Amino acid sequence: MNNTIIRKNYLKYKREINVVYIFLAIFSIFIIFKPYVFLKPDIYNAVFTSVPIIIILTIPIVFVITSGEMDLSFGSVMGISGYSFAIITTKTNNPFLGMVACFLTGLLCGYINGILITKLKLSSLVTTLGMMFFLRGVVMVLTQGNATPLVQLDGSIFSKIFVSKIGNFPVQMFWAIAASIFLWFLFHRFRFGIHTHFVGDNRESAREMGINVDKTIIGCYMLVGFAASFSAILSALINKNFWPSTGDGYLLIILAAAFVGGTPTWGGVGTVFGAFLGAIIMGFLQTGIIAIGLTGFYTNLVYGLMIVLSIISHRYSSERKR
Repeated sequence: MNNTIIRKNYLKYKREINVVYIFLAIFSIFIIFKPYVFLKPDIYNAVFTSVPIIIILTIPIVFVITSGEMDLSFGSVMGISGYSFAIITTKTNNPFLGMVACFLTGLLCGYINGILITKLKLSSLVTTLGMMFFLRGVVMVLTQGNATPLVQLDGSIFSKIFVSKIGNFPVQMFWAIAASIFLWFLFHRFRFGIHTHFVGDNRESAREMGINVDKTIIGCYMLVGFAASFSAILSALINKNFWPSTGDGYLLIILAAAFVGGTPTWGGVGTVFGAFLGAIIMGFLQTGIIAIGLTGFYTNLVYGLMIVLSIISHRYSSERKR
């Protein structure tokens, strides 16, 4: 009886358990090669400063992939949202007003993505690829490649709320954990998350069940837009600057985190907890690669390899079920 229960739970949480194995294997390798680095708390405090952005971006992408779509524009949405935050904050000297503008910009970009894909029936891959270049171009044209200093926020109440430290532990990690818990419940316990699964699994059946497919997909893209705007705020506060390149370099990392975290490409299936662990794995990989003696040139190689291996693993370790 106990074996049956164990087997049933293993099959139910197989994706999450496999991610835990990967997580433990990678950390074991790092500890074996550089024990004096990875057995000290300093490296974890440093990584936990930046890894929350990866976590906050990765989990909403799981919603989009589970719905059967793809989003490549979130890095540029992060850039244009960050620009809104920097400009409004600088002109009004009110970061809370800048935050509102940032969130509205991110939500609007997500809404536009969703409308183009659902109402005009465009490919999500091509649409978000186009939006990625378009939004980045808008940022570059508006800024002329110049950064916007935000040093006036250093030490402010606004900055302390989002990127200060409690002891040696970065506050933004608490925000990432809180966001992950909320999104887990949204994904598994709320109507929107359940509808996302149905839409990704079989859209015609979802429509017959009375689910508003277009509204669900648009909601997924708006969720990504909101997450990208929040990440832009964290990035600006950490760097004390808005850089026109904000959001660049996250595409491979976020997709790798989602796929390594156990979310396959075919829709209808996803895991928030796996994405959380996948984001932490990706966050530590860059630091680990350099710590064990390799150059930073190996990071993209490793990210690309992780994506390919994850997709192969999804293909042969589980079947697509309807």
